[in-house]
Amino acid sequence: MTPAGPAAVDVHTHVVPRGWPDLAAVCGGSGWPWLRVDSERAAMIMVGETEFRPVGADCWDAPTRLADMAADRVDLQVISPTPVFFCYDRPADQATRVARIFNDRVLEIAAAGGGRLVPFCQVPLQDPDAACAELDRCLAAGHAGVEIGNHVGDRDLDDPAVVTFLQHCARVGAPVFVHPWDMPGGPRLDRWMARWLAGMPAETHLSVLSLILGGVFDRVPRSLRICFAHGGGSFPFWLGRADNAWHRRGDLCRGSSAGPPSSYLDRFLVDSVVFEPAALRLLVETMGDERVVVGSDYPYPLGERPAGAVVRRADFLSADQRDRLLRGNALRFLGR
Repeated sequence: MTPAGPAAVDVHTHVVPRGWPDLAAVCGGSGWPWLRVDSERAAMIMVGETEFRPVGADCWDAPTRLADMAADRVDLQVISPTPVFFCYDRPADQATRVARIFNDRVLEIAAAGGGRLVPFCQVPLQDPDAACAELDRCLAAGHAGVEIGNHVGDRDLDDPAVVTFLQHCARVGAPVFVHPWDMPGGPRLDRWMARWLAGMPAETHLSVLSLILGGVFDRVPRSLRICFAHGGGSFPFWLGRADNAWHRRGDLCRGSSAGPPSSYLDRFLVDSVVFEPAALRLLVETMGDERVVVGSDYPYPLGERPAGAVVRRADFLSADQRDRLLRGNALRFLGR
């Protein structure tokens, strides 16, 4: 049976190149990620001597991705870095060298995709000047946008340096995809993948709040196109709580925002990787059907396959709404 609706545009996928230079030799320092190649189609991301994540050919091989896209009825796929390579905790000059290496490798993967793989770059977000320069280099080279992590150490997205970068993105028309990374650990979070199951939604929620209560949306032009991964985390579910706090405890909760959190919903998008129609219904009712885009988190195990499945099987969506979620909103986000 043909899945309902048009071919999708997937804004949330990741790549890992099959190889890169010895980062210690190129950048200095130690403890860098490297790839232990186990076979032609299997490898392990290593951080120092620690196994971080097994990966396969779907991370680097364009034909493999295109075959999966055909099976899932995905027309275009944004390919973004895997966040372990962000290196925001490194000196900016080292992070800049790493960004250039991986950004150029991502372009190589995209070039084999026949125009259907849309590359997003990474930047050394700890240094706004270097981040803006790398974004400009990447846009000129063929990247369509940028993926950033949701924080830089203890600095959230309302940090002045990050805001400088977001203002630059608005100025040059680069869409921004925000992905949680570097979640806190500890005995309560280092079991059951709790950093991914509880930490990621909480980190994304906090990042949305930082843009709102930190007054970023009041200072950055409306031309900024920004999208949050994983359905916006827990933010959509707890929007009422945030509004209640803004009105009733404004002395503590209003921050720098001119209005309550619900007044900023038209300033950002979220992806659809929430897996269940009931969750998607809440997401659409909260955000509106023009602010949700398909995201799958392909090719990682916690992602959705087929991509966009929850949108296609959500019987509460009209045909027009389904088309917007599957394709139209993403094309607008990408500026196409």
